[in-house]
Amino acid sequence: MNPEDNEKAATMRAMVLEAPGRPLIAASLPVPRPAAGQLLLRVTACGICRTDLHVVDGELTEPKLPLVPGHQIVGRVVAAGSGVDRSAVGQRVGVPWLGGTCGSCEHCRAGRENLCDRAVFTGYRVDGGFAEYCVADARFCFPLPEGYPDLQAAPLLCAGLIGYRSLRLAGNGERLGIYGFGAAAHIVTQVAVWQRRRVFAFTRPGDAVGQAFARRMGACWAGGSFESPPEELDAALIFAPAGELVPAALRAVRKGGVVVCGGIHMSPIPSFSYDLLWGERSLLSVANLTRRDGEEFLNLAPTVPVRSEVTRFSLAQANEALAALREGRLEGAAVLVIDDIQEAAQKQPSRRRGASSGCDELTVFEQS
Repeated sequence: MNPEDNEKAATMRAMVLEAPGRPLIAASLPVPRPAAGQLLLRVTACGICRTDLHVVDGELTEPKLPLVPGHQIVGRVVAAGSGVDRSAVGQRVGVPWLGGTCGSCEHCRAGRENLCDRAVFTGYRVDGGFAEYCVADARFCFPLPEGYPDLQAAPLLCAGLIGYRSLRLAGNGERLGIYGFGAAAHIVTQVAVWQRRRVFAFTRPGDAVGQAFARRMGACWAGGSFESPPEELDAALIFAPAGELVPAALRAVRKGGVVVCGGIHMSPIPSFSYDLLWGERSLLSVANLTRRDGEEFLNLAPTVPVRSEVTRFSLAQANEALAALREGRLEGAAVLVIDDIQEAAQKQPSRRRGASSGCDELTVFEQS
């Protein structure tokens, strides 16, 4: 799309949340104009994250309403607000969950902008990428690595970044447990295996398909959430939003081990006996991300190389994509294709769900 085309577009297609707990509605909205320091993007793809589900279902309770969700945005810059280098126009960039910070609070000054009390979150406090256009703070947009079509780049922007931050907080232990094997897990497993760690994957009990997927991504063992792994773990990452997994993970890690909760929301954690925590085990949470996380991970991803497995949905199928995530019917990540013209030029060969592949393939599932 030519940069000047946005001048001709007065309205855009979008999927809008009017109230938590209700389906998104298709709407025609004015194309936003970039304010000072902002970029206007023509969105080509937007990943769907469990955080989107928490927003839509009302588990995150302070969204802007009405709201355009979506925070794993891939797009082309078509206009820039004042104060932004015009050379950005035409570039491909990614927009993550962290859409802005104050820069002056104690957390920002300490290099922990992910904890900023006045942070702006994409697709929650400001409109996101379930639309043909969006605006974003130029300082919080990432250039994307070459070799990743838009469809595969989108999941790197939250599933990848949060997975990477969680992995860093887990330390350098060799035996890594991962609870909940979805978008973040399938990406971080590839990084962990590249780092010569051994991954033990935990899925919903009886989920043979999910366990096979985990092994295909490089896990050396896969079993149900409450099974005992064959060895004590050095660390465990929890991506499923189920509080009952916390004591299960603490039970699985050795003395001195670390359990990291990687989600933004979790059901209540049941009480557990102190002996599960005793032995200098640590329990941590991950909150958002920093721009440093993004820069490090997006530089690392092509080296591994990280490959995303995605199921493609159209913009109009956003509710179907959310339902598939809610019901656990996805392998890897779901991505909305916004710009059909751009996407068609990059379309990858599809394969049947559940068919065998290597971790170094780019895999796309069709959703009709």
